[in-house]
Amino acid sequence: MTRARVGSGLAVAVLLLPLAGYGLARTGAVPEGTPIVLALLCGIFGFVLLTELGEERAPFGHSSSHLTAHTLTGERSVDLNRIATVRLLTTFSYSGPHRTLVVRDAHGVRLGITTKRARGKLRRAIEKADANAARGVPRPRVSRAARTYLGLAPGQGLVVHTVLAFLLVTTSGSLYVSIGLRLAGQ
Repeated sequence: MTRARVGSGLAVAVLLLPLAGYGLARTGAVPEGTPIVLALLCGIFGFVLLTELGEERAPFGHSSSHLTAHTLTGERSVDLNRIATVRLLTTFSYSGPHRTLVVRDAHGVRLGITTKRARGKLRRAIEKADANAARGVPRPRVSRAARTYLGLAPGQGLVVHTVLAFLLVTTSGSLYVSIGLRLAGQ
């Protein structure tokens, strides 16, 4: 868990690096255009790093009760019998949307699921939890988009989610770059 926190801290530090560049440019220690270059490079690198930190790289092990995978911050194992939340994270590239199911268990372990095999295990675990909910066992919170993506719910939840994710990514990216340009222009 410590490596995950260090990795997240590093990603946030990279995103805030243009502010340090702004401070150094104001003192004359670096050229005035430094914050612009830092905002463009750090913005791309930081946002990609944040989304990739907890995503599975290579499936390591599957059992009936756990899903274990390697991530950039080390090995993570999610207890499928104690799922707390499941949400769908959508990012975009030239090839189209890239979808990751972010699973958090009762122990606080997060894992980004991308492989078909892992999605199948997760789907079965959610179906089992939903069946157990009839007996009074609390069910995990699964977003509408995640249910739709897993084939557990019909409807347009995935279309709405994709449009909202695209708007969020473009708006936050535009704001980040505009703040970097604004700081560089002062």
